Amino acid sequence: MSRPQLKVKSFDISKRLVYEAWEKVQENAGAPGVDAVTITEFAKQERANLYKLWNRMSSGSYFPGPVRAVKIPKDHGAGFRTLGVPNTADRIGQTAAKMLLEEKLEPIFHHDSYGYRPGRCCQDALAVTRKRCWKQDWVLDLDIRAFFDTVPHDLLLKAVAYHTDVRWVLLYIERWLKAPMQMPDGTIVARQRGTPQGSPISPLLANLFMHYAFDKWMGREHPGCPFERYADLSRYRDKSAYAEDRIMPRIGPRACCQAELRSRSSA
Repeated sequence: MSRPQLKVKSFDISKRLVYEAWEKVQENAGAPGVDAVTITEFAKQERANLYKLWNRMSSGSYFPGPVRAVKIPKDHGAGFRTLGVPNTADRIGQTAAKMLLEEKLEPIFHHDSYGYRPGRCCQDALAVTRKRCWKQDWVLDLDIRAFFDTVPHDLLLKAVAYHTDVRWVLLYIERWLKAPMQMPDGTIVARQRGTPQGSPISPLLANLFMHYAFDKWMGREHPGCPFERYADLSRYRDKSAYAEDRIMPRIGPRACCQAELRSRSSA
């Protein structure tokens, strides 16, 4: 008699990785997503819920739920910012992918990049800014409007694929990016671009995009010009009286990222 064949999963995902991701989600707390399952409720059936998530992710049948849109007022009363809150299970999956991807990306990131990175914070960026202000005459302040709402998916995925060949990470990042958003009035909105603030994977993806769109561009076009970047907000300085005209970018961040990735691919 032949023995029953063991079912082979499509992806080799460690149960330990999923559990460690769950521990991080618990530590960070946060509000529930569209399914209204809080961290406390998820923990009541921890073993079953984590196994269900791991099993679906390993088999390739995992699809994230819609992201819950939450509008919060911007600083200084300048309108509202839309945050995207994923379901608890989706946050765990994103955190697991982030943990794997972060190991490869952290060593390549610029030393003057401070946003959403382990062991770094906005106070570090401000301390460096304060120190350099005594040495430089010009300070330029840049902020990309609606960056998290408009960052292009194709370039994000291209950048991720350049740094990892882990198939499940590539597959699920694409699904997370394209997951629809449920607005406060209940309507479901499809998303063709952007990565919602509030998702664990979004800050890492934002840093990766800005690594090519700004950090690498600055190093190539203006070597030796110091800057500090926190997410999509950058400050850089120069002694020249013509600094503002000379180093203001002539092309947008999408074109910078596209050009940088094209040059690295052909290298």
